Amino acid sequence: MTGRGRPADRREHDLLFRFMLLSVAAAVVTIALKVGAAVVTGSVGFLSDALESGVNLVAAVVALVALRVAARPADASHHFGHGKAEYLSALVEGAMIFVAATVIVWTSVERLRDPAPLTQPGIGLALSTAASVVNLAVSLVLTRVGRARRSPTLIADGKHLMTDVWTSAGVLFGIFLVALTGWQPLDPIVALAVGLNILGTGYKLVRGSVSGLLSAALPAEEMRTLDETLSRYQELGVTFAPLRTVESGRQRYVFVVATVPGTWTVAAAHDLADRIESGVDDALPGTETFVHIEPEQRRAPPSGDVRDAHE
Repeated sequence: MTGRGRPADRREHDLLFRFMLLSVAAAVVTIALKVGAAVVTGSVGFLSDALESGVNLVAAVVALVALRVAARPADASHHFGHGKAEYLSALVEGAMIFVAATVIVWTSVERLRDPAPLTQPGIGLALSTAASVVNLAVSLVLTRVGRARRSPTLIADGKHLMTDVWTSAGVLFGIFLVALTGWQPLDPIVALAVGLNILGTGYKLVRGSVSGLLSAALPAEEMRTLDETLSRYQELGVTFAPLRTVESGRQRYVFVVATVPGTWTVAAAHDLADRIESGVDDALPGTETFVHIEPEQRRAPPSGDVRDAHE
């Protein structure tokens, strides 16, 4: 069996770390704006929105730690590196969304029981709109970079921020209607609906993170790429057992069992293994590939050959 793979580029980890710092900065700014909107207006919707931004800040800090851990190289205790730390970050983010949604629902129900008038809704709308614009811009950047760099942490944080944008949009609409109609219960009703809606995003993040922690296989599109890559060697009389793959954060591991004609020499089989590893690395850069060679007709060597070999 042979293995080939390129260690994670330290500069790329540093790049992802800087993007997460951007998320932290965005969370701090939006918390300030939304808390200001909640204080000025007395809106439970704005308060709930501010609480979710607080969750964003906690999640971003957790993601920073996860990225640092994932950047560590393989060691004696972690032979395949620390890439799965990113799944833990995404799992925490999903759980935090559940916490935020629970707080929003609880606060909304309390305000429905005890309605309160809003004050200066115009200022609150302006502050919350500014916060939403910041979150939208950062969410789009994180999601794009996360997909390009195959970072579950950045993708999860981008989705979390987009959830915050939709939350803010719902709250803004509710406050606008309250200011327009004067019907106070509409504020907590909208906040309640938003809280229930973001539970779906939290569930998806948790499900995806758990799947990654359980050593899920590579996505179907990447499996097709692997099949196309290996098909080039079939004309040499080589057949392949079903592939076994593992996705670990931004790292990929592929296990290949190749059956070659029994007349091949060890050197020819080793050359094939090297070509397979290079081909997979070209198709899916950074993949670590392990190739096991099987002869087409396996025969146990005579006992005398084994004795002679030891002698």
